[in-house]
Amino acid sequence: MSNKKSIGIWLAIVLLALPMGAAGVGKLMGVPMLHQSFQLMGLPEWFGYFIGLCELSGAIGLLIPRLSAAAATGIVAIMLGAVGFHVAYTPLSAGVPALVLGLLAVGVVFARKQDSFWLPGQSA
Repeated sequence: MSNKKSIGIWLAIVLLALPMGAAGVGKLMGVPMLHQSFQLMGLPEWFGYFIGLCELSGAIGLLIPRLSAAAATGIVAIMLGAVGFHVAYTPLSAGVPALVLGLLAVGVVFARKQDSFWLPGQSA
């Protein structure tokens, strides 16, 4: 893999991991603003903490090359839920960050799929 491509992939991973980790930590700390969306959808309180744990785990997993494709796949699922929330409950423009993070996660999945644990021996 070329050095420029490797730097680009790591840049995408860091740009994805930072907001996901921050959101996860915020939810785990019980920041009320980060739990309002779950209340609005009528979901139980524990679900916000579960999503926070998933976000933080995904952010950490992104930084481990053999786990980054799997972590990014989980983040895609979370971002699909976030986009769905914004489509249903907020102006569409509020969902743009979730859409961008989801697309970034899709890029990481494809960039790191050869290094993932589910294709052993296929590393580039």
